[in-house]
Amino acid sequence: MKDSYDVVIVGGAVIGSAVAYYLTANPDFQGSVLVVERDPTYIHSSTALSSSSIRTQFSNPINVKISQYGSEVIRNFAEMMRHGDEEHDLHFHAGGYLFLANTPEQVETMRENHAVQMNCGADTILWNQEQLAQAFPHLRVEDVLLASYGRSGEGWFNNTGLMYGFKAKARSQGAAYIKDNVVAIGREGNRVTSVTLESGREIKAGTIVNASGPRAALTALMADLHIPVEPRKRTLFVFDCAKTPEGSANVNHGRLPLMIAPSGVFCRPEGKFFLAGCPPADDTAVDWEDFDPRYDEFEDVIWPALAERSESFEAIKVVNQWAGHYAFNTLDHNMIVGRHPEVTNFIFANGFSGHGLQQGPATGRGVSELIIYNGFRTLDLSDLGFERIIQKRPFLEKAVI
Repeated sequence: MKDSYDVVIVGGAVIGSAVAYYLTANPDFQGSVLVVERDPTYIHSSTALSSSSIRTQFSNPINVKISQYGSEVIRNFAEMMRHGDEEHDLHFHAGGYLFLANTPEQVETMRENHAVQMNCGADTILWNQEQLAQAFPHLRVEDVLLASYGRSGEGWFNNTGLMYGFKAKARSQGAAYIKDNVVAIGREGNRVTSVTLESGREIKAGTIVNASGPRAALTALMADLHIPVEPRKRTLFVFDCAKTPEGSANVNHGRLPLMIAPSGVFCRPEGKFFLAGCPPADDTAVDWEDFDPRYDEFEDVIWPALAERSESFEAIKVVNQWAGHYAFNTLDHNMIVGRHPEVTNFIFANGFSGHGLQQGPATGRGVSELIIYNGFRTLDLSDLGFERIIQKRPFLEKAVI
């Protein structure tokens, strides 16, 4: 390892590794890259503990476009990451998302969101109650006023495969990775200059990228900067059911999409089982080391909601559960990507609020463009920059699960 790097990335999960990949893949970048990862087992990373899904059904046009690019990358990932004998097929299941609305307010929001998605070219469709019942006859739809379904570009995939694919390819292209923990960041006036590692080494840095997930605020604070990102716990449950639900013959994406009930409870197939979760009743910040599942959420919230929605989910049994952290942006639930306006060689890639996995490809490409060209060349992510944080000007995303 050298004593100086052009770019030091703090955090080596999917966001940090995507930045490293896009930098080293660009022939216009001739610099050096170091990725510092505190735990390369990634056992508690948001990437590894996520629900591994991607959707275009957002309320904000830029988020729709970010996921459209993410879907393109996921479909072509094996070819993009090919090197030597290694292949990284993400086994993308294009099962789609199915949002259900049962109040006039939810219907209005769904129609507004659908208009945004259609303007962006997303392949989503609105279904009335009869159309929904025809597509998924095992669902109880008497209370559903409107449904929104993603016919393509949405589904689930291998989450760690995305991360390890970016990481392996970035390393093959020259990026250096080190297992260590950043404990201090040097700053001289309006420039950051170095990172100090827990091992005692000091590494000079031309640019520092904050890709430290739920710990983003801790990393920023080392540079005397502040970011409204905190860890919020989400528990996921894998369950088996006695009677597997089946979709109709004219829905070609399998037995069930990723269904989001009006209450926010969601469920999707997971191999021969199902994966489910819900918005927690107590959605406050947790300790960075708190990964204890909230076991009561399944019995109290998830199971009743699913049993109400389908006879198939009346007899189900939990076979696994775990808790992960959202890197939650308390201002507007949207990612923060861009330079600090004063400390311009400190770049944020934080606050994804549960969408980091699917937004990783566009974020990695965008951050690499900022470093290489000092501006965005493909998707314009300017509205997601740090300026809005300073101005306390929310750039809201309404479709947050």
